[in-house]
This record gives sequence, structure tokens and C-alpha cells, in this order.
Amino acid sequence: MLNWTRSYGRADLTADALAAVIVTLMLIPQSLAYALLAGLPAQAGLYASMTPLVAYALLGSSRVLAVGPVAVVSLMTAAAIGSHAAAGSPQYWEAALALAALSGLMLVLMGWLRLGFIANFLSHPVISGFITASAILIAASQLKGLLGIRAEGQDLLHLLPSLLQSLPDLHGLTALIGAASLAWLAFARGPLRGLLISTGMSRGRTDLLVKAAPVMAIVVATVLSAALDWRAQGVKVVGQIPAGLPEWSLPSFDPGLWQSLLVPALLISIVGFVESVSVGQTLAAKRRQRIEPNQELVALGASNLAAAVTSGMPVTGGFSRSVVNFDAGARTPAAGLFTAAGIAVAALLLTPWLAALPQAVLAATIVIAVLTLVDLSVLGRTWRYSRADFSAVMVTLTGTLALGVEVGLVGGVATSLALFLLRTSRPHIAVVGWVPGTEHFRNIKRHAVRTSPTVLSLRVDESLYFANARALEDTINAALASEPQLRHVVLMASAINDIDASALESLEAIESQLSEAGVMLHLSEVKGPVMDRLAQSPFLKTLRGRVFLTQFQAIETLAPEILRPEPAV
Repeated sequence: MLNWTRSYGRADLTADALAAVIVTLMLIPQSLAYALLAGLPAQAGLYASMTPLVAYALLGSSRVLAVGPVAVVSLMTAAAIGSHAAAGSPQYWEAALALAALSGLMLVLMGWLRLGFIANFLSHPVISGFITASAILIAASQLKGLLGIRAEGQDLLHLLPSLLQSLPDLHGLTALIGAASLAWLAFARGPLRGLLISTGMSRGRTDLLVKAAPVMAIVVATVLSAALDWRAQGVKVVGQIPAGLPEWSLPSFDPGLWQSLLVPALLISIVGFVESVSVGQTLAAKRRQRIEPNQELVALGASNLAAAVTSGMPVTGGFSRSVVNFDAGARTPAAGLFTAAGIAVAALLLTPWLAALPQAVLAATIVIAVLTLVDLSVLGRTWRYSRADFSAVMVTLTGTLALGVEVGLVGGVATSLALFLLRTSRPHIAVVGWVPGTEHFRNIKRHAVRTSPTVLSLRVDESLYFANARALEDTINAALASEPQLRHVVLMASAINDIDASALESLEAIESQLSEAGVMLHLSEVKGPVMDRLAQSPFLKTLRGRVFLTQFQAIETLAPEILRPEPAV
């Protein structure tokens, strides 16, 4: 906060206030909908959109990130606590608050330990597959609300059969309300914008009206529901929402509950952090700003702790909401403070009017919002570029859809790491030769180069560690057996960034084996940090060969004959 308050002026205040109005209009229906998605009372979404925004404004490093309930984290919340209590019960809410507190503590601890790099373990293909699958799963889970039927299940294997079995019980009026809401929201996101602009309306006012479309749907549906008494006709409504601000209270500290929530809380923390940092970095780059990942961990942790003590739910930075905040002209996190104030006003004044709101309208809001997250094109892109990444996407996508969000995410990460280990365990080892007329050495299979039968030049295009050290041994042993004139092996280390203890032992074994065969091992183009590590070991002292600054110097010393110009014909 100290970074942006020093120069805060009237222009910033005006821009932030306007952005807050737009985001508040968007956040009111979203917060209600995402609370129901998580299985919580609707007011939990409103409560989670107040103090967490204040905490982030004080501690966050992004100028425009909008924190609050989001679809994916809400789905993960429902999956995490669904087995602990019945959705909507007080025990269920207590578990959600414990989950928010545990996630908050984890995030703060990760920030203090400067573990922001942990986001790197979730590759972009895995994240794309996970978000796409989660969006599909969320949309499918809302069909029961759109059709007025009962259905259970946290994955498609259980959810779809339950939906099909309940279809005969479809409630006609609820389905009509849901279909009309879907049509209006889809129209507002597409044709309505162009229609308003064609009438001469300014772009700013057009964006405001389009963003307010869900609020319009809520107002109209609530008025009709109250006037026509849809609840008496079997339509499920939100019900009474307590008016007022949330009360401060500590979450439950049941050791058994906290222990069972450890893994889900960790996954929610990581997914929320990755989503938040991704959108934060993207938007910051557009204004030549930057965010601090470790500070973001602390800020998001504080936001979740704030939600936990004010009857909220797990929160993170929302993608669509942050983009709206950015496009609306927000300049500082003060926009979040103003948004929190707007939500507080809504909680104080508007909640009595929302009792008659049909849940089908909120279900339609969720479906329209999450369908924008579906990106099946990632399958084609990864298939064409990298089959390994395609495999990770498929494992994540199918695992999330078929087995649930936790299994899908863990499976995707595990697949990515396993494929990485498999790839790096088979490093590209090239035999290189001299390119005439230069001081460069290139792969003999790709370029016209000169080599010597007495010198084998090898370039390893990976760092050497326990998983691939044996591959280098096998390559040298094969060359030793097939090339009787071999007298020198030069390991060109230009692409080696690290050598671990296992690889060092392997180099010592290679040196010993070559020495017994009358062949000398040499190194060239060793990077400074790698050389420093080797200097701390006895390897360089026992090495019979030399360490050359460049590969050209090595060949100039060991096989100068190949550098001589060819005789003129």
C-alpha cells in the first residue's frame, strides 16, 4: 500500500471509483452464484467480497487484481468439504471457513519462505487442461439448477448418470427461467454490445450496461418471482439472506478436520496463486508494471485469513473480474476498497430483496461465466507441438472430468514431472566437428564438418544429474568399443548448467575407465558456476586431461591436422 498511496491523486480516485462501480455490479451476482456453487449460503459470497478485498489492497503488489470468490476455487471447495457435512449445513460452512484459514496460513508461510517459484511446477498445458475441465464440470453441475432437478456427484462419471436419471422430474417453470436467463446473458455478452454501439452510445457506457446484464437479470427475475409467487409453484429460490455485515469469529480448530483438509487446502492455495499471478502479471505488463510473486502469496494468504474470520469462503484473484477492473480504468488497489464498500452497502440494503431470487438465474450466471474459460484448442496445439505436453493435458482433462478436481490436478502435475524426468534422462548427446573457416563446432549429422579419428568431441545438451549421468557413460563406452584409434574424449560443456553429486561420480568413473583404456578425458567451455563446483571436488586434481576455454582450443591442441587448409586441387 505504501507504494501507491504516496502519489494518489484526484484523477486516481475518479478512475478507481468508476472501476469499482462496474466491478461491484459484476461481483454481486457472481459472489452469490459462486457461494451456491461451493454449497454455501448465498451470503457467504457477499462476505468473501468485503474484508478479503481490503486485505489485498493493503498487501498486494498488483494495481488491478480483483480478489474474491471464483468459479474454480468454489468447485474445489465443494469437492474438498463435500464429504465432511451436508451442503448448506452449519457444519459445512465451518469446514469451508477452516479450509479458507488453512489455505491462508499456507499461502502466508509460502510467501515468508519465498516459495513463489512453486507456481512453475504447474505447466501452462496442465493449467489450461485443468481450467477447461473444471469449467465443463462446473457448467454440468449447474444443469440441475437450470432444470429444477436433483443430481449428485463431483465428477462427470457420477454427475451425468444422476442428471439423466432425474430428467423425468424436470420442473417446467424452472427450466423456462433458466433458459430465458441463459439467452439474455448470452445476448448481452455478444450482440447487445454491437447493437448499443451502433446506436451511437459511448464505449464506456456500453461496457457498463453489458457488465450490468447479470444484475438486470437478477432484478427482473426477483420482481417476477415475488409478484407471481414462483416459490409456491415449486421454483427454488435463494431464500432469506441475513441483512448486515459479517460478524468476526474464529474458524473451527478441530485437529481431525484440519488434517483431512491439508491436501485440498494446498491444492486450492497453489491453483488460486497460479491463477492470480498469471492474470496479475499479464495485466501489469500492459502498463509496464510488475508484481512480486512472494508478496502475492502473503497478500492472498491474508485475504483468505480475512475471509475465514468474517464468515466467507476461500478466495483468490479472479481472471474475468480483474480484466474488467483493468478495462474499466482502475489505477490502484483502492478500487478494491471501493468495491468492498459497494458490496457492504449491498449486504446492508439489498439482501432482503433477494429472498425471492430464483436459483436458476444464478446457475445461468455461472454457466455463462465459466464457458468463457473452456479452451479445447489447447489439445490441437499441444498435439502438433509436443506429444508430452499433450499427454499432460489429456491426463489433467480426463482425470478432472472423470475422477474429480483434486485427482485431475495431481495427475496432471505428476505426469508433467514424470515426462520431464523421462526426457532429461535421455539427454541429446551430439558428436560435434569443426565447421571449416570458423571456430564453431556443430553436430556431424546436421553440418558438413571435419573430425579426427583420434578425438571424440561430445556435446551434452542437458545439465548432468542422477537421472541421465548413466546415458553419458553408455555413449562414451560405445564409442570406446567401436573406435580403436580413439585417444582423446572432449566433453563440450557449453550446455551444462549443473552437475550434481551422482553425475560427478559418473564423470570420475568415466575418467577411470578411459584412463585404463589409454584414452584421456578433457573438458571444454565449462561455465563458471559449474567450474566453481568442480573446483570444490577432487575431480579436477585427478583429471589426466585438460580443461580448455573453448572447443577450438581443444582441437587446436589435440588434433591440429584437421584445422589445416585442404590442398588446392
